[in-house]
Amino acid sequence: MTRTLILGFAMNNQSEDEFLQDLPLILAGPILQHVEPESVTVWIALKQPCQVELQVYETTNDGTVLGNSLLEGRRSTVALGKSFHIMAVTAQSTGRHRLTSDRIYAYDLLFTDQTSHQQSLQQALCSNRFPNVNISYFEHQKPTFVLPPSRLQDLRIVHGSCRKPHGHGFDALPILDCLIEEAANQPEQRPHQLFFTGDQIYGDDVAAPLLWVSSMLGDALLGWEERLPVTQNKPTDVAYYTPKQLPPGQRVEIATYQAGFTAGLHNKDAKVASHLLGLGEYYASYLLVWSPVCWPTTFPKGRDMMSDRQTRRLWDREVQEMRQFIHTLWKVRRALANVPVYSIFDDHDVSDDWNLNQAWCLRVLGRPLGQRTVQNALLAYAVSQAWGNTPKQFEAGQPGEKLLAAAQDWSASQGTDVAAYNAIARYVGMPLTNPRTSLPEFVQDGSMLVLERHPEALIWHYTVRSHCHEVIVLDTRTWRGYPADDKPTAPPMLLCPQGFEQQLSLPLQQAPQIQATLVIAPTNLFSLKVIDWIHHWQLRRDKVFAADVGDSWNIHTEALSQFITTLFEQRQQVVVLSGDIHYGSVVRMSCVGTSPNSQAQSVLVQLTASAMKNEETITRIIHTRLKDWLLPEKVRRWIGWSNPLNMVEQKARQSRPHQQPQMKPDWYCALEWIPRQNTRTPDFGANIPWLITTKQQARNDNWKWLQRLMFWNLPWFQEGREVVGLNNLALVKFELADTSKPHKVIQDLYWFSPWYPTQIVYSRFESQLVPNQSLYGLGSTSKVER
Repeated sequence: MTRTLILGFAMNNQSEDEFLQDLPLILAGPILQHVEPESVTVWIALKQPCQVELQVYETTNDGTVLGNSLLEGRRSTVALGKSFHIMAVTAQSTGRHRLTSDRIYAYDLLFTDQTSHQQSLQQALCSNRFPNVNISYFEHQKPTFVLPPSRLQDLRIVHGSCRKPHGHGFDALPILDCLIEEAANQPEQRPHQLFFTGDQIYGDDVAAPLLWVSSMLGDALLGWEERLPVTQNKPTDVAYYTPKQLPPGQRVEIATYQAGFTAGLHNKDAKVASHLLGLGEYYASYLLVWSPVCWPTTFPKGRDMMSDRQTRRLWDREVQEMRQFIHTLWKVRRALANVPVYSIFDDHDVSDDWNLNQAWCLRVLGRPLGQRTVQNALLAYAVSQAWGNTPKQFEAGQPGEKLLAAAQDWSASQGTDVAAYNAIARYVGMPLTNPRTSLPEFVQDGSMLVLERHPEALIWHYTVRSHCHEVIVLDTRTWRGYPADDKPTAPPMLLCPQGFEQQLSLPLQQAPQIQATLVIAPTNLFSLKVIDWIHHWQLRRDKVFAADVGDSWNIHTEALSQFITTLFEQRQQVVVLSGDIHYGSVVRMSCVGTSPNSQAQSVLVQLTASAMKNEETITRIIHTRLKDWLLPEKVRRWIGWSNPLNMVEQKARQSRPHQQPQMKPDWYCALEWIPRQNTRTPDFGANIPWLITTKQQARNDNWKWLQRLMFWNLPWFQEGREVVGLNNLALVKFELADTSKPHKVIQDLYWFSPWYPTQIVYSRFESQLVPNQSLYGLGSTSKVER
């Protein structure tokens, strides 16, 4: 196996140069990213250097006819490898034009190489292997988009998380293409923004065939082999490995003990057996999840790659899962070109448990290979996602522009330029290291310890605003507060005190009159009660890495109470978008003050959408009626204090206000699960011939008689009442019946039916945006929604 991997570039049985020559100029993209009335940013990855010109056009006749050019911009690509040249080009207004709501706009790209040869967007998308590529919904073949609408009730936001190429079930992200296509000529109805809320790629839990592709492709993109540093326990030990010397399925020891990653602890070797390590592997992963271009047409068989029967069968099964993933990638590519895309990382974008607690930081960031891998992951995230999220950070003289220069120098030196490496560490925010101990440095922030970073480090959090709404995107990975007076495995504050100020308090003060406030918290504020039980049980056993103990907000009540009070000091209605947990749901928290003079009544609605492609056996079970029959979620209640900040969950017998604790609380809050309505089928959901290949369809037809005997897959049993546990994608909108009624937030979770024939269906959750005071017997402005 090692010989096969080291001696040749085996993808499609071609050499590196032959494989790349078959590819079009554009390897991934275009992906539409940050959009404002005065500027539009588009991300793209190419196989050779070019200057790229972006033009934005007005349209008429419902988007069918191109009009005048309104915005334009150009820039040159950044050489991150011999055959990996990327950019996020921004078109700006010259002062005469400004994009407006409720209009359809189109954009086009022109590519000029170093010989002054030009290619149009359509030419750059195609090659002999890809002769026909369509990324438009109109005959003019230009991608289109709309700005958020002028009225809140017309706003359409899509969000999702956790997309693993070899995860079980169909990929839910292609459903976005259906949503756009259905309303492409209707600016008020088509999706206006897409938010990825974490785990866009997986650094850990990588399928062996996917690592095989990523490793080969990564080296081809870079044009050189990275030397990954390892600790030498004796002089005869090797000082480094290249990615190709660490074959798929054989990285358990090096990932767990040389890099220090915790995903493989507690008998979970499979999670790290093919862990990404190299920079090229992380670069390649983004190209592979967003575009079909760089995937090989054939995969080797498990018998040729793996040494034992079990791993051979696993290889072949994972190849089949990825073939299904690849089959619908063309729809993903088209969708991402036609809606503004924003994102934020969670742990798997680097590795499971990334910065979970102080113990993880000391274990991983104190080892050369652990530090290198985290830095590689953050650099790949910065150039593949953060650049488009916050393009102003990458303008001349800004930290992002300095990072791009350092990344270019690092690659040009083939990984030998120490100054460039240190500059990359500085700008991606790698914590400073104690020169004596080689351990990461922490600084004090109140009673918390925070990883120390350079003041010029990129800022990952950001805010997006329109006429009617704002979305505050939180970074809950690099601003954590670790308790200074507790053990290293203690649950952290997901935002340290300074993080609360910078990421929540200041943005909330900037637009106090905004109509709707949404906050993206990659991990849940509130989850199923059974998950809380498991977390507290594992915490008592100090097995925190087994179940991500510390990633949920409500495991650290001081942080959760600060989150709630910070929001409600500025807003009475807040919608939180979240992911991570591998099921979709809606919960509503109603809060009321206890002071006789207090008029404070606030509501927080958490909309969870997860996973886009990573459903599990347990989530399939809780998706059904079985969960509601055996373990239904009940109303949960807390009492809270503002000084000092804290909140305590009440037991059922303590849940009424007249049963007061010794210290009078400042507020009460109650949490209820919004019921999932009966399944509906959208117009585009009944007939989906694009989902599977003709060969797969024929195989399914042969077994359709057996499908009808599987009662657990029948619609009546799949009508669970609380969560959607199959792969899903969320569409969020607001409803304003009239001025006398409260706003209502609606989340439609789209998923693929397990019954035959497969359809796209959706489950609707509706929550009023007013407190449900009846839960405390304090009077009611709305009925309990169960």
